[in-house]
Amino acid sequence: MCPLVPNKIFLTKGVGRHKEKLASFEMALRDAGIQAVNYVQVSSIFPPGCKHISREQGLKQIKYGEITFIVMARNQTDESHRLISASVGMAIPADPKSYGYLSEYHAHGATDEEAGDYAEDIAAQMLATTLGIPFDEASSWDERQEQWKLSNDIVKTTNITQSAIGQRGGWTTVLAAAVLLLDHDNNNGQNPT
Repeated sequence: MCPLVPNKIFLTKGVGRHKEKLASFEMALRDAGIQAVNYVQVSSIFPPGCKHISREQGLKQIKYGEITFIVMARNQTDESHRLISASVGMAIPADPKSYGYLSEYHAHGATDEEAGDYAEDIAAQMLATTLGIPFDEASSWDERQEQWKLSNDIVKTTNITQSAIGQRGGWTTVLAAAVLLLDHDNNNGQNPT
């Protein structure tokens, strides 16, 4: 059996509201465009040679009912006026033969920018330690980000974040996801040799 190594990834997010907790999650999946797949939640490795594609491109490649691998951050509340957020950070190495990192972050009281920066920072820290890039944990995210860009070992960091404020009388769900795709026409996601 060929190993399953995804070769494409896209980021998506959604928010859902409903009086039932599970239904609010379904509404968030619909908002993100990933409601019609059987997703398997996986850990946080950005595969070597994987191509980051747009949400629109990625959604076109999903087949209804397909088993789909997803790194997902999710948060829910039934508290009125409660700010919740979910974010997935991504750090991609400059060397396409190396793997990168994805991180999930769930927060209460954090804005999109705060949650997104935090998730992105976590992914970049994990990649930096793998690559042996020194960093000072006490320095700010902006300082670390500049240092990593200057090292030329990390080519890109980004995040996808969704936040919302809870409403009275129901559940609010936010989710952010990195969806990993296998190119079925390309040896189950394996790069041709």
